[in-house]
Amino acid sequence: MPKVFHFLLLPGFSALGFISATEPLRVANRFCPGLYHWRILSLESGAVLASNGMSINADAGLETLERGATLFVVAGFEPLKAFSPTLRAWLRRVAATQGTLGGIDTGAFVLAAAGLLDQARVTLHWEAVDAFRERWPQVQVTQELFEIDDHRITCAGGTASIDLMLDLISQAHGSALAIQVSEQFVLGRIRPRQDHQRMALASRYGTRNKKLMQVIAAMEQQTEPLLTTAALAESVQVTRRQLERLFRLHLQDTPSNFYLGLRLDKARQLLRQTDMSVTEVSIACGFELPSYFARRYKGRFGRPPRDDRSLSG
Repeated sequence: MPKVFHFLLLPGFSALGFISATEPLRVANRFCPGLYHWRILSLESGAVLASNGMSINADAGLETLERGATLFVVAGFEPLKAFSPTLRAWLRRVAATQGTLGGIDTGAFVLAAAGLLDQARVTLHWEAVDAFRERWPQVQVTQELFEIDDHRITCAGGTASIDLMLDLISQAHGSALAIQVSEQFVLGRIRPRQDHQRMALASRYGTRNKKLMQVIAAMEQQTEPLLTTAALAESVQVTRRQLERLFRLHLQDTPSNFYLGLRLDKARQLLRQTDMSVTEVSIACGFELPSYFARRYKGRFGRPPRDDRSLSG
């Protein structure tokens, strides 16, 4: 009997994340016919529009799945926009039949909202991690490409869906088949789950200064309470003036202004991906005064925080 995967596509889902999950199954069937089958589900059994405007027809709606079924929820920029008590109940019924539940891209939001991730190790698209942690601080979140934790599977989406499926193919049918499938996609290697989703800091910022990279990593990890420039300098055993010189030399910026930019970028993600109030976002990103936050936000993005939120909805 073929292994059957069910994919629930939510409105605005990531087409790349979905296609990257199904293509390895298709190619595996080329080499070993009949290994895999997949069904596409939607909330109302009709066509579903992806975030790129592509429309994909579903095979069925929220039908009853066989015991022990494997289901992936595929979402995009607004994973909870279509969440409802009906969807929650359906997902919990799938879980109750010892089903394996997965989330691709931001599909983890939907599983967490249904109360199905509290005991699992979870990953999702890096851009949505901060918003997820703010909403469900009790859930253990990683930034790996994918996580397989008992009956819960989560994936960062994008091309990481290929890596996830290659891993599942390897577990079920051996590494030789996984390598054959991988080579069809002209991949240089099969990435392990531990690979980071984002480019290394050195590649992102065009510098390999070790102390500078340590400081930037600390800034990205902590936006509240704020780290002072003096404390950051001390953490890498340089003076404040030396740290300021490093930022000017390598990034043409000051530590405080660079840190401000990171905090504002995080604020934009929280505004667009959570229901946190503007004041709550301001505090979470290290701004004590909402008026100061709004002023700096408008200066960076050209619109006040409240307007940016309305555009995302």
